[in-house]
Amino acid sequence: MVRLFIVSIIRFSDLERFRNTGRWVLDYGRRKVRKSFFVRSSVEYDKYYFVGRGGFIYEEDSVLSYEAFKREVVQSLERDEAVVVDEVQRLPGEFFDLLHRLGVRGRLVAVSSTLWLARELIGKRSPVLGLFSDFRMGLIDEVDILMNLRDKIGDKKKLVEYSIFLREPWLVPVWESAGDFFRALPGTVRLTVPSLIGEIFTEEERMYTRVYDGILKAVADGRQVSTEIASQLYSHRLIPAQDPSLVHPYLKILADIGLLEKVKIYGKNKYYYRHASPVIDYYYYLDAKYGISERDIQEAQALKVLAEKIPLYAERFVARLLSRKMGLWPEKIVEKDYEVDIALTDFQKLVAVVEVKWKENISRGELRNIEEKLSRFPCKRILFVPNREDLPRESERVEVWDVESVISTDTQK
Repeated sequence: MVRLFIVSIIRFSDLERFRNTGRWVLDYGRRKVRKSFFVRSSVEYDKYYFVGRGGFIYEEDSVLSYEAFKREVVQSLERDEAVVVDEVQRLPGEFFDLLHRLGVRGRLVAVSSTLWLARELIGKRSPVLGLFSDFRMGLIDEVDILMNLRDKIGDKKKLVEYSIFLREPWLVPVWESAGDFFRALPGTVRLTVPSLIGEIFTEEERMYTRVYDGILKAVADGRQVSTEIASQLYSHRLIPAQDPSLVHPYLKILADIGLLEKVKIYGKNKYYYRHASPVIDYYYYLDAKYGISERDIQEAQALKVLAEKIPLYAERFVARLLSRKMGLWPEKIVEKDYEVDIALTDFQKLVAVVEVKWKENISRGELRNIEEKLSRFPCKRILFVPNREDLPRESERVEVWDVESVISTDTQK
């Protein structure tokens, strides 16, 4: 059981990135990644405006008309003041023409929950092209969440397993208050994820159709390439033919709005799709298997699924963690007779191969098989485990790492 009073997550990597932005910044990303909190807690500003869905504009306790808001923003920027406009995508398009005429003066931070607008603003035809620095916020960085929690969770395996889910900032208060976080997780996810998905599609001005729902379930259920996804959708009569080209536009949109991510297969012009958030993956897997969107969740089933899924989530967490620390691209090796969990590359060069074994006891036979598989690659070979002290013997053919190996030292290529 973990009991904490208040955990303030410091986003070290985002702070460093933000320090390297220009005078005007477009801060954008998916709902519930705490963009607004980041700006309020990390940026010095003179005026903070929030644009409501109904077109009302709030500044502290005041409600402004659009005309008064425009006038105040221009005057503040001309005085070289710092201004924040939260949910800027809700403003009329002419506001960006106004900014274009004004030019970069003062300090302006525009916060947006709409990824299509963010891309439009930094696209070729934008009236403000070149005026804003691009600052995209996602889930909490793997290194950052580990650094924030390492002094609060002594068990290295639990540290990683909690960190997997607490990259979603909205789950941190649940973790603080719950006697057993993993028992609290299924019910919390069942209530929150559908609302989160609805908000994302509302902000992106898209209709959440059965095809999107089917794709998100299929990916959570292990269908990771477009042919498999199309096959499952066709079997449920969600598309008229078993044709991958019918799902490609949907996959692109889901990747563009931050719900899915693409993982390259090393040495091939092929990609796997997977959920960017393990929390959302967990919800859609439970819905695909047990229909939790339409009936009550059974705790025993949910905990069994979670235990089965955590090793996979740990593998993905480690892939991103090592990618961040080593400055390499995370890919995957898939051949007919074997797979390698993680391939870290520098352009087309294979720099490291990594096998993740997320279990407390690894037999001598398992260790030998891992050594033999990784030894075929002439690069750095890593076995990543919860605790390297638990191995049955030392290995001379692979490097054995755990989370402490990564966060306590600089990890070189």
